[in-house]
Amino acid sequence: MPQTGERSADALPRHADRYLDYLAVEKGLARHSLAAYRRDLAIYGRYLGAVGIDDPRQAIAADLAAFVAWLRDQRTPRGTPYAPSSVARTLVAVRGLHRFLVAEGLTPTDPSSEVTGPRQNRPLPKALSTDQVQRLIGAPAGEEPAGLRDRALLELLYAAGLRISELVDLDVDDVDTDGRTLRCRGKGDKERSVPFGRPAASAIAAWIVRGRPAVRPRSPALFCNARGGRLTRQGAWKLLKRHADAVGLSTAVSPHTLRHSFATHLLEGGADVRVVQELLGHASVSTTQIYTRVTDGRLRAVYERAHPRATVSGGSPAVPGAPPQPEDDALDAYAASARQGETTQQGAIP
Repeated sequence: MPQTGERSADALPRHADRYLDYLAVEKGLARHSLAAYRRDLAIYGRYLGAVGIDDPRQAIAADLAAFVAWLRDQRTPRGTPYAPSSVARTLVAVRGLHRFLVAEGLTPTDPSSEVTGPRQNRPLPKALSTDQVQRLIGAPAGEEPAGLRDRALLELLYAAGLRISELVDLDVDDVDTDGRTLRCRGKGDKERSVPFGRPAASAIAAWIVRGRPAVRPRSPALFCNARGGRLTRQGAWKLLKRHADAVGLSTAVSPHTLRHSFATHLLEGGADVRVVQELLGHASVSTTQIYTRVTDGRLRAVYERAHPRATVSGGSPAVPGAPPQPEDDALDAYAASARQGETTQQGAIP
C-alpha cells in the first residue's frame, strides 16, 4: 500500500507534470513553490491510486471530499496533527490541477469546485519591538568576516523587509550602497527595487570591502559561507537563531520575523499601506492589510492604558466590542509549513 511519507515522482497524478510545467513557465513560480506543489500533488496522486482511481479526470466531488477528510486525520512525522493550513495548501494544489485540466480541454468538469477546505482563523504576524530589533542587529561583534557578514545580513533583512530566499539570492551587483537601493526577485519571479537606510549601507559596504574577499567567494553571491559558496536559507536561519539566543530573545525569531517587524514598524510610523505593499512585494494589498490589525491592536492597548475613560469599574473595556490583546504567534509556523511542505506521517492510505 502506498505511504504518505514517500516522495516518488511516479506517484504524481496523470497530467500533473504538464500542470507543473505550466506553473513554472506561464506563472513563473519559484522553485520552492514548485517543490511544494509537487509534494502536495504527490500525496493526492498516491491517494487516488490507493482508492483505485487511475486518472484525476475520473474523480468526482465525493472523491475530493473523502481525500480532504482523510488528510485531516493524518499526522506529521513529528506526530502532530496535520494542520488546517497544510490541508488548505494541499487543496490549493489539487484544485489548481483540476482547473488546469478543464482549461486545457482535457475534461469538461471540475469536481474540486464543490469541495470546501478547512475553516482557518488567519493568524496575526509576529513582530519584534524596535528595542528587540536593535539588540538583535547589534549582536554580531568584531571585525572578522563572519561578524561583518552577519551584521550586514541582519541589517538588510530588517532595513528592506526581504524574504529569506530573496536575501540569499542577492548578488553583489544587485545592491547599490551609494544609492541605498537593491534589486530582488520575489514570488512569481517579479523584480522590485527596495530602498534601505544608511546603517545597512555601511554594514554591507564593510562586508563587501573587508569581509567578503577573505572567504574567497566562488560566486557573485552577496552573502557567502565560510567556504566561499552562496549562503543557504538554512545557513541564514541558523546564524539568526544563534544571535537571537545570544541577546536573550525569549520569543521564537525567524527571518520572517524581521520582515514582519519591518512592515509593522513602517505602518506604526505612518507609512501608507500601499507603499508597504510595494516594498514587501505583495501581489494584493489584502495580504499587507493583516499588519494593520497588529497596529490597531497596539493602538487599542495604548488607549486603554492612557485614557481616563477607557475602562469602567472592574477594568472592562468601555468601548463596546473592544478586541482582546492579539494573539500573534502563529504566522511563522504557518509560513514554515507552506515553505517546507509539511508531510504526513508514514502510513497506509486507505
